Amino acid sequence: MADAWSPAQYERFRAEREQPFSDLLDLVQAQPDMRAVDLGCGTGELTLALHRRLDARETLGLDSSAVMLERSAPHAGAGLRFERGDIADFAARDAFDLVFSNAALHWVADHEALLARLTRALRPHGQLAVQVPANFDHPSHATATEVGAELGLAPHPTNVLAPERYAAVLHRLGYAEQHVRLQVYAHRLGSRDDVVEWVKGTLLTDYQRRLEPAAFEEFLRRYRDRLLARLDDTRPFLFTFKRILFRARR
Repeated sequence: MADAWSPAQYERFRAEREQPFSDLLDLVQAQPDMRAVDLGCGTGELTLALHRRLDARETLGLDSSAVMLERSAPHAGAGLRFERGDIADFAARDAFDLVFSNAALHWVADHEALLARLTRALRPHGQLAVQVPANFDHPSHATATEVGAELGLAPHPTNVLAPERYAAVLHRLGYAEQHVRLQVYAHRLGSRDDVVEWVKGTLLTDYQRRLEPAAFEEFLRRYRDRLLARLDDTRPFLFTFKRILFRARR
């Protein structure tokens, strides 16, 4: 399947996308000589920030997109390295003091099984820190499902659990402490047109991978027309985005 990720498109809203990462990193408790893994590291810039903030002994950044990882090379070194790999195949055991993932696990199915697998990757007293989007009921996402169906596509899977489900799963997995929250980010974009540009860098990559170029252009045309009609024409435009953040320690 083609790699539809575009670093330039994704980073058009860099400040807005970095805020949840920073909030998640604030939940992590640094320990001496940590060994960390960042699942879904993208271009690696934020992985470098994590590595330096924790003063980690070793950090591994893992991502399935070769296009995104091409941008990570300048950040490697001094204990930080990057590898191409699928989170769905990640199966380390007793290897890390921190398993960290910002805006990536929602692409993976069966989160109860996924969290059990990530837990097995932790050493005793290790930490799990995760941020996932929970905005699938917003018109930006609902409209994509609707237009995709008209073109014969199955909807983008909604793998994310409710916050209370995550709390229950973490408890069942034996974590000694946990913090789970649903947070609404209020992004002030230039106009409602920017919402289209936002999702082109994330959600719509799934539809782009599954459509021929001409069909994807038709998808974008329908999507843009229908979505903009459903959003208030205000400047700046308030794009509300719900996210779930959680951190737990074994």
